[in-house]
Amino acid sequence: MQEILSVFVRSIFVDNMIFAYFLGMCSFLAVSKNVKTAMGLGIAVIFVLTCTLPINYLLENYVLKEGALVWISPEFAGVDLSFLGLIIFIAVIASFVQLVEMLVEKISPSLYASLGIFLPLMAVNCAILGGSLFMQQKDFPNVGMATVYGLGSGVGWLLAIVGMAAIREKLEYSDIPKPLRGLGMAFIITALMGIGFMSFSGIKI
Repeated sequence: MQEILSVFVRSIFVDNMIFAYFLGMCSFLAVSKNVKTAMGLGIAVIFVLTCTLPINYLLENYVLKEGALVWISPEFAGVDLSFLGLIIFIAVIASFVQLVEMLVEKISPSLYASLGIFLPLMAVNCAILGGSLFMQQKDFPNVGMATVYGLGSGVGWLLAIVGMAAIREKLEYSDIPKPLRGLGMAFIITALMGIGFMSFSGIKI
C-alpha cells in the first residue's frame, strides 16, 4: 500500500508531466485561459492516461518485450517485437482519444467547441505518450502500479493546467506591462510554478 501511495504522490508532485518534464506544453499554454475549459481537458487527460497505461503495460509485457510471447509457446521465447512499441502505444492512445472526443461532443458541446483542435490533438500529446514511455523505463512490477502511475500523472497534469488557468483568469484584472501580456506572462508563471514544484522533490513516503 505504501509503495502504491508513493507512486501516486510522486507522479502528481515530483514527476509532474508539466513542471518536471515540460510535456504537453502546447495544450497547457493554449487551453489554460479559462478554468472550466482547463478542467474539461484535464479530466479528459486523466481518463486517457488511466485507461491507456494499463493496456500499454500489458502489451509491453505480454506481447512486445523479448520473450513476452513465451506464454503462447516456448518456441516464441526469442521473439522481440519491442521495435513496434511506439506505434502500438500511439494506436492505443489514438483509439481512446477518439472515444473521449465522441463523449465530450455528445455530453458537452460547449466544452467540445471551446477545446477546439486540442481535443483530437491529445492523440499526439507528448504528456500522454510520455506516460507510456516512462512506464517502460520504470518497469513497474504489475499492471496495478502502472494504472496508479497513469492516474497520478493525469491528476498532476489537471492540477497544473487548472492552477495555471486560475492564475491567468485573475491576471485579466491586473495591470501588466503590454509586452508581457498573454503568452509572455504565461511563460513566466509556468517557470515560477515549476520552481515551486521542485520543492516537492524532497518528499519521501
